[in-house]
Amino acid sequence: MRVALIGCDRPGAGVLQRAWDLGVPSLLFSGTELRDGTVQQELVGQGIGLVVLAGFLRLVPSALVGAFPDRIVNIHPALLPAYGGKGMYGRHVHEAVLAAGEPESGITVHLVNEHYDEGEHLFQARCPVLPDDTPDSLAVRIHELEHRHYPQVVEKLAEALAGR
Repeated sequence: MRVALIGCDRPGAGVLQRAWDLGVPSLLFSGTELRDGTVQQELVGQGIGLVVLAGFLRLVPSALVGAFPDRIVNIHPALLPAYGGKGMYGRHVHEAVLAAGEPESGITVHLVNEHYDEGEHLFQARCPVLPDDTPDSLAVRIHELEHRHYPQVVEKLAEALAGR
């Protein structure tokens, strides 16, 4: 498995410099280009086999989901189906988890469909919510889970897709 392209919808995002530093081609695109099929054409044209989202907050258009069935994966900073959906990302999730008094939180790696955070769950990892947690302290533990598990789940998925 290799990273063939980094796509990003935020000018100035750190991932673009990282792609440049590593010699990985990148594609900066707008919301319009995501919706009008430009991004889909680029991905198909480049022969992309798996789309891995990270920090991507837009709804993926149904045409793009259809072009990559079970080949778009995302990570969410909570134990879905709880604390998912539009507007539930990053600090918003951690604040909601704390406000609800949850005893634990975690991450969910899931396939992407036409709805926010509703695709099939591939993997979940949990961590305790501590009595003195803040959104920032909880985020630290969530990021540790993301960095530890997301690459492994993506690699396993890529191997499974390659074996199809």
